[in-house]
Amino acid sequence: MERHIEEDEVRSSADLRIRKSQHSVLSRKFVEVMTKYNEAQVDFRERSKGRIQRQLEITGKKTTDEELEEMLESGNPAIFTSGIIDSQISKQALSEIEGRHKDIVRLESSIKELHDMFMDIAMLVENQVCGWLSMSLFTTVLCTDQLLLPCLP
Repeated sequence: MERHIEEDEVRSSADLRIRKSQHSVLSRKFVEVMTKYNEAQVDFRERSKGRIQRQLEITGKKTTDEELEEMLESGNPAIFTSGIIDSQISKQALSEIEGRHKDIVRLESSIKELHDMFMDIAMLVENQVCGWLSMSLFTTVLCTDQLLLPCLP
């Protein structure tokens, strides 16, 4: 009986170590994937910003990096229309700029959503590990109780 309890305790301890190891590996891989994804999104945003700036310059509107960032952060694509003359080329450029702006806004939204998902997963994983630890503690207490019960008068 005592040997059986000790084997169960060793088995649950080994199981806990395996789960911790798997959790650690998966967490590292998840962080690596998230980092690569974030780098790709930042790269896309920077390329899109450069393209928008070039298109604004083509239409005759000179902007600084700060002005461009302010335009992008405002969330209003109508800002791009100021100072642009009415010509077929300008209209097409304006349409492309507004489309790029919408893409950047959607990209920013997806980054925020992805961050929220990452935080949710981290919280779930943390809760799961705490559950495993409390389960192991509960099993140890039960085994100890069963071992000590015969010793009591």
